[in-house]
Amino acid sequence: MSTYTVAVVGASGYAGGEMLRILAAHPAFEVTTVTGESSAGDKLGRHMPHIPKYRDMVIEPTTPEVLNGHDVIVLALPHGVSGALAEKLHANDAVVDLGADHRLESADAWKHYYGGDFHQPWAYGMPELIIGKGTDGGYRYQRENLPGASLIAGPGCNVTAVTFAFQPALAAGLIESDDIVADLAVGYSGAGKNLKRRNLLAAEAFGSATPYSVGGVHRHIPEIVQNLSHAVAAAYADGAHSDFSSSSASPTTINVGFTPMLVPMARGILAVVSAKLSDKGEAMSDENIREVFSEVYQGQRFIELLDPGDMPATADVLGSNEAQVQIAVDRKAKRLYGFAAIDNLNRGTAGQAVQSLNIALGLPEDQGLTTIGVAP
Repeated sequence: MSTYTVAVVGASGYAGGEMLRILAAHPAFEVTTVTGESSAGDKLGRHMPHIPKYRDMVIEPTTPEVLNGHDVIVLALPHGVSGALAEKLHANDAVVDLGADHRLESADAWKHYYGGDFHQPWAYGMPELIIGKGTDGGYRYQRENLPGASLIAGPGCNVTAVTFAFQPALAAGLIESDDIVADLAVGYSGAGKNLKRRNLLAAEAFGSATPYSVGGVHRHIPEIVQNLSHAVAAAYADGAHSDFSSSSASPTTINVGFTPMLVPMARGILAVVSAKLSDKGEAMSDENIREVFSEVYQGQRFIELLDPGDMPATADVLGSNEAQVQIAVDRKAKRLYGFAAIDNLNRGTAGQAVQSLNIALGLPEDQGLTTIGVAP
């Protein structure tokens, strides 16, 4: 079997390191170059000692000259950095951006939440994202837009958890979409290595939980709204195809109150998402609501709708590309709750990118990935 050469940019960071860990066991990819900025010149083993296969590789400077000519280039860079670099890159097969620069469809949303130059969106790397309905009435997924894609944008980790927890409810019109509340428990790696915060010593982090990026300023909010808008498009499609690039999915307003909280764990996200039931949702039984979620996720290799009563747990998905999903209906409050647990570095970042890259290159979608966690 032929292999693809891979260069990983930002190899000493959380996302780059997780990408390297996955690629080390992937039979179709051979990492031949790793790059960084402040870490350039170091051996990779100094920063990623848990990946012995690449321990002796020297981290090179991040330049187009170093990167061009590889079959695949993976960008694990902070927002606002990868866009300018990507314009100078020429991979033989694909460039994958794990950062935010190529996720958003709206230039206005980018300007408001990020600032700086807006870059056109790439093929969105979430295969299970609902993008509408087909003529047969079945759901259409972003997976159909990935084969042959040479530019792939990896989704945000918080976005992934919220999307999986609630997109079936929106696609079926089960909830009122103008007051969605999403509260997330996030491991410290979810905030990045450069989190600027006092009292980040391990002992203090272990005994404390704190919200961050509150009050509607978190940069994942427009991406969450973007994804949920495509799910809403399915509710209004009436059998017509809904193009992923559409900027007007439906006449429905989507408002999301989003609060992430750092909790004492290294990695993992638990999303709790809720909204008021619509008239349609109130009229349906709990069992029928569950059937909606079951239909959406049936056959999705990396999303598991848990048995009734079982709740997702971050410990059960660590190290895997699995997403655990559950729902609950509060009839007294007239609200639907969706829950999702993911590993933010794997399913939320690197694993999802490899999954999308597999599809783009015509490889088995699950190659090099696992649904098996590492919980004791």
